[in-house]
Amino acid sequence: MLQVSFIRQHTELVKERLTIKNFKDLQLVDEIISLDDERKKLQLESENAQSKLNSSAKEIGQLMAKGQKAEADAKKQEVATLKSAQQPIADRLAVVEKQLQDTIVRLPNLPSAKVPPGKTPEENVLVREGGHKPTLHNGAVPHWDLAKKYNIIDFELGNKITGSGFPVYIGKGAKLQRALIQYFLDYNTAAGYTEYMPPHMVNEASAFGTGQLPDKEGQMYFVTEDNFYLIPTAEVPVTNIYRDELLKEADLPVKMTAYTPCFRREAGSYGKDVRGLNRLHQFDKVEVVQLVHPDKSYEVLEEMVSHIEKLLQSLKLPYRILNLCGGDMGFTSAQTYDFEVFSAAQEKWLEVSSVSNFEAYQTNRLKVRFKDSNGKNQLVHSLNGSSLALPRILACLLENNQAETGIELPPVLHSYMGYGSIS
Repeated sequence: MLQVSFIRQHTELVKERLTIKNFKDLQLVDEIISLDDERKKLQLESENAQSKLNSSAKEIGQLMAKGQKAEADAKKQEVATLKSAQQPIADRLAVVEKQLQDTIVRLPNLPSAKVPPGKTPEENVLVREGGHKPTLHNGAVPHWDLAKKYNIIDFELGNKITGSGFPVYIGKGAKLQRALIQYFLDYNTAAGYTEYMPPHMVNEASAFGTGQLPDKEGQMYFVTEDNFYLIPTAEVPVTNIYRDELLKEADLPVKMTAYTPCFRREAGSYGKDVRGLNRLHQFDKVEVVQLVHPDKSYEVLEEMVSHIEKLLQSLKLPYRILNLCGGDMGFTSAQTYDFEVFSAAQEKWLEVSSVSNFEAYQTNRLKVRFKDSNGKNQLVHSLNGSSLALPRILACLLENNQAETGIELPPVLHSYMGYGSIS
């Protein structure tokens, strides 16, 4: 969440940047300042009342030591009156503090000055493209037909066991899924990321810390009796590893990677864009997360983009990188780059990764700080990226590498699979 001090000091800038993100409820900014004004007033009244109570309590001790019991009893009555007067102040302060908290979490993160204006995905800015779009043979088919032809993914069986959006991977399809996960993790750890195997469910505090709550509550599966949420991405448990921690400046950057299944309700998704692996309720993803010095987060963002770009290049997939416009960005992000891979059989671009800088938006919620060289505690900046999400990568690998004799896998996967093609 945003910091109240920043909102107070840069009120017009905050409103201006929120407008770039097409946020309409700008009156919330003024409400936050008004609530903070009341909070400060009540806090001062409470502190003054407590100071009087402390002084009176001290006087009672002194009077009792002198044997002046009557005077001490009178002072005790005074203390009781002061306590009665203080309680309504304390009660109102608690209400205002909650109102302030509930209001400020409704503000999204401010977009960076590097974010282009715009409202729709069509206004995202192309940064660059790479790779070569393949020319498919006559009779080439989309991945859902390839999955059936080679018996590597069964969508109907997943529908029988659970429901739509829960595919079952079979034989070489299961092995290819496992090979991709292992390759992605090996690639990330070779670049200095520490691997974690986090829980696949989180508590409310963890979901709030990374911004899934209250913004994306309707997109998460909820385990009602235990008050746990199935994770929509490894970002949630991994970033929470450092919740409420004070790091040393020398500890930065913290680089973490993890594979997890991801669970998303994807409410409202329908039509041809959800066919096959295009949009699932359960899917596998490898994530990279960094906690960095605030002065270096945009430099690190570009490094992470380059890291993921080289991973796509190694898979020989045609890709493009987009700088998302304000209206297409996530609630918590300050800047996001999307990676899309070209699906040759479907003849369209499919998103396979988002790489985002959240600045201090998440870490202010999480209270992840470091002690700088001056001994002052500062919030770190957090970043994450998909490295990579598997469903659409797998779809494009199958479609783009299909031939009449089978599916030729990119050389980088041969050692993981033990063979070079699926037939």
